Amino acid sequence: MKDGMIECSVCHSKLASPGTRSISKAYDRHRSKVTSKQRALNFLLVGGDCILVGFQPILVYMSKVDGKFKFSPVSVNFLTEVIKVLFAVIMLLFESRSQKVGEKPLLSVSTFVQAARNNVLLAVPALFYAVNNYLKFIMQLYFNPATVKMLSNLKVLVIAVLLKIVMKRKFSIIQWEALALLLIGISINQLRSLPEGTSTLGLPVTTIAYIYTLVFVTVPSLASVFNEYALKSQYDTNIYLQNLFLYGYGAIFNFLGIIGIAVFKGPNSFDILEGHSKATMLLMCNNAAQGILSSFFFKYADTILKKYSSTVATIFTGIASAVMLAQPLTVNFLLGISVVFISMHQFFSPLAKVKDDEQNGVLDQIEVQNMHRRNDESFVNMAASAHEEVTHRVPDERRPLLPA
Repeated sequence: MKDGMIECSVCHSKLASPGTRSISKAYDRHRSKVTSKQRALNFLLVGGDCILVGFQPILVYMSKVDGKFKFSPVSVNFLTEVIKVLFAVIMLLFESRSQKVGEKPLLSVSTFVQAARNNVLLAVPALFYAVNNYLKFIMQLYFNPATVKMLSNLKVLVIAVLLKIVMKRKFSIIQWEALALLLIGISINQLRSLPEGTSTLGLPVTTIAYIYTLVFVTVPSLASVFNEYALKSQYDTNIYLQNLFLYGYGAIFNFLGIIGIAVFKGPNSFDILEGHSKATMLLMCNNAAQGILSSFFFKYADTILKKYSSTVATIFTGIASAVMLAQPLTVNFLLGISVVFISMHQFFSPLAKVKDDEQNGVLDQIEVQNMHRRNDESFVNMAASAHEEVTHRVPDERRPLLPA
C-alpha cells in the first residue's frame, strides 16, 4: 500500500484503501441495516452492560476491609484477564466445530500467526486497560461508588475529542452541546463529594483525587478509542480470536505488574490468591463479563454508545448503593442524573444527526466517485499501454521479406 492506494500484484491496478473515516462510519452503516433480532440483541447487550457496570463499584467497595484492600488489585486484574482468555479459547473451539467445509480453519497455525500480525495494535489498548483497572481500585479510596460511576462519565467528552482526532468522526453542534450538559450533570453530582479535613501523602485529598481523576478519565478513553480502531480495522478477523490477543496482552502486562510489586515489596507479595474473598471472586467474574461485552460494543457498535450505556448504569449504582451500602441519595445526585439523561436524549435525538448524516452521505458519494475515477484511469492506462505495445509490433510484422 502506498499513498493510500492498494496495488494489485497481478495487473498492477490501484484501488483506494479504506481509511480511518471509513472505519469510523462502520457503526452508521450497520445501524441503517439492523434487523429486529439485532435490535433485541443490542437491547440485551445494553441491559447486561448496565447491570455489570452498575455492580462493579459496589463489589469493589464490598471488597475493602477497614477501608483498605487486603489483596493486590493487580492480582485481581491478572486473574480477570485469565478468565477472559479461557472464555475466548472455549468460544474459538465452538466456532471451529461449527465451521463449514472449505472455510479457513480458525485453529490452524497459519491463521493464528497471520491474525497475530494483523492485530498487534491490540497491545496498545491492553496496556491502557491494565493501568485503568488498577486506577479503579484507587478511585474507591477517595469517592463513594455512585460518584466513581459519575466521574467515569467524563470519559465521554474525552472519547469524543479522540474520535474526532484519531478516527475523523463528525459531531453536530447539538451533540457537542449534549456533551456539555453531561459535564454539567457530573459537576452537580460532584459537589461536596469529598470528605473535608482528610489528607493523603501530606497533600490535601482533593489534590490527589483530582490527579487520579485526570488519569482515570484519560487512560481508559485512549484505550476505548484505540480498541475500537484496532477491532474495526481488522473487521474480517474473528472477534474471539481478537479477544484472545487482547486479553493475552492484558494478562502479560498485569503479570509484569505483579512481578514489579514482588521486586519492591518482597517475594511474599507474589501470592496472587492472598486476601481474596467471595466479593473479589464475584468482582473478577463481573469484570470479565464486562470486558467481553465491551468488545462487542467496540467492534459492532460505537464507543459513544458504550459510554452512554455505562451512564445509564449510574442510576442503578446509586440505588443499589443506597439499598446495599446505606449510601444516601443526595439532591445533587438526583439533579445530576436528570441532567445526564437529558444529555443522552439530546445526543441521540434524530435532530442532532440530520446534518451529520447529510455530511456523511456527501462524503460517501465523493469517496465512491473518486474510487470510480481512479479505477477508470487505471483501466485507461492499461488499455493505452496495450494499444501502444500492439502498434509498436505492427510495423515489424508488415516489413517486406525481400528488398524492393
